[in-house]
Amino acid sequence: MKKSVTLLMALLLLAALLAGCGNSATDSSDSEESSEASDSSKEASGEPIELHVFAAASMTETLTEIADMYQSVEPDVTLTFNFDSSGTLKTQIQEGAACDVFISAGQLQMDQLDASADPSVNTEGLDYVEPGTRFDILENKVTLCVPAENPADIQSFDDLAAKLKSEDILMAMGNADVPVGQYTQKILDYYGLSEEELANAGKITYGSNVKEVTTQITEASVDCGVVYCTDAYSAGLAPVDDATAKMCGQVIYPAAVLNISENKEAAEAFLTYLTSDEAMAVFEAVGFSPVESNS
Repeated sequence: MKKSVTLLMALLLLAALLAGCGNSATDSSDSEESSEASDSSKEASGEPIELHVFAAASMTETLTEIADMYQSVEPDVTLTFNFDSSGTLKTQIQEGAACDVFISAGQLQMDQLDASADPSVNTEGLDYVEPGTRFDILENKVTLCVPAENPADIQSFDDLAAKLKSEDILMAMGNADVPVGQYTQKILDYYGLSEEELANAGKITYGSNVKEVTTQITEASVDCGVVYCTDAYSAGLAPVDDATAKMCGQVIYPAAVLNISENKEAAEAFLTYLTSDEAMAVFEAVGFSPVESNS
């Protein structure tokens, strides 16, 4: 009888221990599910995100202003800008720089990173543009600017071309890898002028981005320079002439999310915001205009 009671007690104790283990396993599973739900909740509420935006130097003032506006829209998103010539930015991306959004001042530099672009342009077969995110966001104008009081009395592009041929003047322009420099090269070609001959004759000086060209004009170290109308506005310069599309083509700024981004959704949201009425008002105030249609 004593053996039976002892056996019964042992069995009851074993059952209790097994039940406890089962509850412990359930508690552990519940804890894991709770943790996963908590992580999901954090994502939904918005963890801090840093977006690296590489943009043409001509967008420095406008994007800096828009960044302050965007903070009230997406307080969890920090925008870190890298402003430089589009060619320099393209090279930095290619060399491994962290970048979520790229806005170029010319199609060439974007095409050189886009796997869907013509191989004759994307000669290295680079693939950095996230499919479906590229679009033309802004249009700018190429302008001819002079220092205060215009000492060389340059009144137009026609006048500039004549003076470059016959007089000792100095013009500032962007380097060949800078979009504003490439537009200037087209203007020189339009007038049948040789950039190489003018440079050898000491009639051209260069800047590694449009801001450097603008500085040379404002400091009167040159007689004139070719910049964007937006940079002329920011620097307080009054353009004496605007280049026509026939002279240098349209000045279109493409934008895209890069496929190396770790925050593609947030990057797309920022680009969408740049097309909003409030953001466009900032762009238009300095001379940019929206691109009406994208094909």
